[in-house]
Amino acid sequence: MIETFATQRLIAEKLRHDHLPDLTALHLDPEVSLYLGGVRSPEASRAYLDVNLGHWDRHGFGLWALKMSDGAFAGRAGIRPLVIEETPEIEIAYTFRRAVWGQGLATEIAEALTVLALGPLGLPSLVGVVMTPHSASRNVLEKCGYHLERGVLHHGAECVVYRRYALAA
Repeated sequence: MIETFATQRLIAEKLRHDHLPDLTALHLDPEVSLYLGGVRSPEASRAYLDVNLGHWDRHGFGLWALKMSDGAFAGRAGIRPLVIEETPEIEIAYTFRRAVWGQGLATEIAEALTVLALGPLGLPSLVGVVMTPHSASRNVLEKCGYHLERGVLHHGAECVVYRRYALAA
């Protein structure tokens, strides 16, 4: 279980109950939540945290809280299961506070998570599911070597699925 790791500018720590205030603030921002299915109430953020903590207990990986080197909360990111068109997959996910958008942090964490998932965790591939008009997130995945696989209807929204495979040994 990898509870913490760092990139050049971010410190990732396994989600904990004390991250709830930061997650709630993140989920209450309508611009941040635009491509995440909408704003989440504090109660929904608490339930979200509980589900993700349970995932850690079952799988030994999940979502990490992201902090800047000065300790300021930056967002959340991780790898987690999801089902796309009745097929189980493992997804890469990342979400940042608006205050840190445009600094390349999503690409930085996406690459780190991809290396972690396809390397030490031994996953065969990862998918990124992005609402079709979310060009910034699509660009992140493309920069990190993911390839557009197909369009899907996911949770009632038009999305695209990107995939990156582990390199053959």
